[in-house]
Amino acid sequence: CIEYSDLMEAADRSVLFKTGEKEIAFRHGVMASFMAKWSNDFPGSCGHIHQSLWSGKSGNNLFYNQESKNDIPQILEYYIAGQLHCLPEILPMYAPTVNSYKRFVPGSWASTSVSWARDNRTAALRVVPGRENSSRLETRVPGADANPYLAMAAALASGLYGIENKLTLDVAETQGNEYSNPEARKLPSNLQDSVSRMKTSDLAKDLFGKTFVDHFVYTREWEWEQFSKKVTDWELERYFEII
Repeated sequence: CIEYSDLMEAADRSVLFKTGEKEIAFRHGVMASFMAKWSNDFPGSCGHIHQSLWSGKSGNNLFYNQESKNDIPQILEYYIAGQLHCLPEILPMYAPTVNSYKRFVPGSWASTSVSWARDNRTAALRVVPGRENSSRLETRVPGADANPYLAMAAALASGLYGIENKLTLDVAETQGNEYSNPEARKLPSNLQDSVSRMKTSDLAKDLFGKTFVDHFVYTREWEWEQFSKKVTDWELERYFEII
């Protein structure tokens, strides 16, 4: 894990870590990769974001409940509600590549739905209760392939959207295995569907501006177009001989 800091410093550290690891690996004659899912035989690579919100006046952790560890402060409820509300509209900022979505499969410890829970790693958002210096929210959607600046901006902007609009946390807390929840609200399963959702989202434009959204969506559409043109190894193995 990368040591916590404020948002910009944490994003800088993430980029430095990736760059440093690639350089060290190269010097030893190997290649390091931060693909979200590079092999069918191994779990995916995550880029989870741990967040806490601190008061500029009192210096207190606003995600910590002094009265009870098991109760969630109102401001954290708003923050969770905001992230869940925005998640399907801005998913490409967490999952920007074709490969990102190979990680979103049941049983993979990666999120597949709009969901939250206390200390449950099958949900998209995991509340981690603890002491004042450690109580936090973990957004488990991003993979290792995410741009840390964009992923952290997405998490913060959507959480603050929930606070500013006092959104109600109307998604029931996951109990047990979210993968087997018959009422789960599924996330888009591929880059094309995810980008199409963001492209038509007024919410995404309100959060990040039309200029950014239009440009970012165009780059992700281009990515999908390049993938769609390619004949994959799977297609060759599946069809070359039998057809």
